[in-house]
Amino acid sequence: MAHEQPQANPEVHHEHSDVNFLAILGFAGGLIVVAVIIHLVIYVLFGYFNSREGVQRVAEYPLAVGQQDRVPPEPRLQTNPREDLADLRAREDGQLTSYGWVDKNAGVVRIPIDTAMRLTLERGLPARQAKP
Repeated sequence: MAHEQPQANPEVHHEHSDVNFLAILGFAGGLIVVAVIIHLVIYVLFGYFNSREGVQRVAEYPLAVGQQDRVPPEPRLQTNPREDLADLRAREDGQLTSYGWVDKNAGVVRIPIDTAMRLTLERGLPARQAKP
């Protein structure tokens, strides 16, 4: 086969320049300039707001003057819950490991838990008697 020459078509044209490179560079440069201006305006605006906020003094409420040392009524929130829990457990351990009166008038006493468990094992638990 012989190599054929492309046919000439005078109605078909092509673009001489696909992209206007200078217009794109100009647009990108304009965006950069606008971004720098916006950042500078915001920087100056924040400086203004910061200086204005520093000048204002804290407003005092007239009814709150002299109330700084006032304590709210009971029950108050815990200021140190870990220490409170440690104190509670120490009191409970003290009650579980010591002798003491529960009701002195009725003659009811408290004995250490280890002693109570040992006595329960020795004596056994009370049980109901079976009826014939």
